[in-house]
Order: sequence, then C-alpha cells, then structure tokens
Amino acid sequence: MASKVFPFIKLVTKVTVAGGACYVAYDSGLLGESEKGSEILSKAKAAIPPAVEEWMKYFGFELPAPPKIDFSPTETWNFGVQKSISTLSIAPTRACEYTNKGIQYLKDLSK
Repeated sequence: MASKVFPFIKLVTKVTVAGGACYVAYDSGLLGESEKGSEILSKAKAAIPPAVEEWMKYFGFELPAPPKIDFSPTETWNFGVQKSISTLSIAPTRACEYTNKGIQYLKDLSK
C-alpha cells in the first residue's frame, strides 16, 4: 500500500510546487508586458540578496559572490524580433535575386 501512495504524494508535491510557481509568476506580472517584467526583475534583484544574506547568517555558512550581469531582457527580445522580421521582409527580394543569378548562370552555361 505504501509503495503506491509514495509516488502519488511525490507527484502531488511536484504539481503543487509547479502550480504555485506559475501562480506567483502570473500574480506578480512576470507573464505580462516585457517592461513590467523588467521592472519586477529589478525589484527581485534588489530584494533577493538581503534575504540570502540573512539566511547565510542564520545557517552560518558563506556563499560565493554572485556574478554581475548587465542584461536587459527587453532589449535582447526586441533585437531578436527585429532581426527575424528584417530577414523575413527581405526574403522575397533575395529569392528573386538568387533566381535571376541562377537563370543567368544557366544561360551562360548554354552559350
């Protein structure tokens, strides 16, 4: 009996943690607009280090210093979208150019 209950409890725990994480992310606005997500990320960056430091003092051990990351999700996302759309917008022109070059190459071969 216990061998069948333990996997069920394990599954329920995992689903509860995952659901709670999704709820917190949605409730705090991380799944909304990118500007709001960046704002919340900066608030988290300001709030997490003091909490970690407090827990380190409580448990009495040291963690290495976190690396400094200068990263803006908004700018990176926009750059990727701009590159993708730019590539898609010039695709018909490039296809036409390559087709013309191919036709010219075949004409030169047939002479």
